[in-house]
Amino acid sequence: MNAQQTDASGGSLDTIVIGGGQAGLALGYYLSRQHRNFVILDAHPRVGDAWRQRWDSLRLFTPAKFDGLPGMPFPGDRLAFPTKDEQADYLRSYADHFALPVRTGVRVDRLFREGDRYVVTAAERRWEASRVVVATGGCQAPDVPAFADRLAPSVQQLHSTQYRGPSQLQPGDALVVGLGNSGAEIALEISRTHRTWLAGTASAEIPFRHGRVAARFALPVVRFVGMRVLTRGNPIGRRAIPKLEGTGTPLIRTKRRDLVAAGVRFVERVTGVVDGRPDVAGHGPLDVANIIWCTGFREDFGWIDLPIFDEHRHPIHRRGVVDSAPGVYFLGQEFLYAMASATLPGVARDAKYLAAHMATRPDTRSRGDRSSVTPLQSR
Repeated sequence: MNAQQTDASGGSLDTIVIGGGQAGLALGYYLSRQHRNFVILDAHPRVGDAWRQRWDSLRLFTPAKFDGLPGMPFPGDRLAFPTKDEQADYLRSYADHFALPVRTGVRVDRLFREGDRYVVTAAERRWEASRVVVATGGCQAPDVPAFADRLAPSVQQLHSTQYRGPSQLQPGDALVVGLGNSGAEIALEISRTHRTWLAGTASAEIPFRHGRVAARFALPVVRFVGMRVLTRGNPIGRRAIPKLEGTGTPLIRTKRRDLVAAGVRFVERVTGVVDGRPDVAGHGPLDVANIIWCTGFREDFGWIDLPIFDEHRHPIHRRGVVDSAPGVYFLGQEFLYAMASATLPGVARDAKYLAAHMATRPDTRSRGDRSSVTPLQSR
């Protein structure tokens, strides 16, 4: 494969993919089938480390039958829910199996245009290409309230990206901020060793119990809706997606009743800091020794030096295709095209679409339906 000949320290290429997670690898599969000279740049030391660095007990919400990428099914029990390390190892095996040209330990610091080529730099290294795909996903920069730095030094603070397990926490009460799936699962886990408070309100809950039965019957229906119904390509999706953007994902495995049964105490949102303690609406300051911020992420595209953003610094695209900068693409962001675009099945489909677009209209301005041009929204 000629992509394997690429100079690891830079060089001129056909395509540069920034991000070596599931989105970048899925696209790499299709680019390799097109015999393109490309490279995948990833900031982590190993392929799959974005999964390995999550908390120890994390399991996927989707069964193994939905967790594979193009050309290589996920191994083992198709109704099992893989651990985060199993998913990480699968991604590494996937990159090895297809000999994808992944360069790890490369943190891109700038993307800009020079003449008719796009230039990507990482410290002293430089790559040039006619196409660049930003496949960094939605989990870019941890989002923590600005008032967090006013908490007393005695309060240990962790973002969900830093949390590994209850042993990290110091003695005393713990407050989990954010009632999404991460917040619910972490709160349930630490409630076994610490008195736990949970601040926030869940947007919704799936109306069935998560598990093997759901993997066989209910989750395929959810997948179909997320992949085929709630898309920007049909009227139902175009009405629903703007309402879903900015809302939390429904609770999937750990529900409110599970948290109540475990003794987790619910409070309203954290509004600020009083005397070094988190101030909770309707309750007042909480005397806690630990805070885990499950408050999500924000987009961080400050390293992209191209005129492709709206007034809120959201990239403007049409199903990942940036019309204003032919040859620039986005992949792996939430709601890129469908509700499921950030999931493993979703990134695979979007990657196939972008690869086909590159093959049929490699450097021309797309002239599709402009009504579907939307900014990528963060949550």
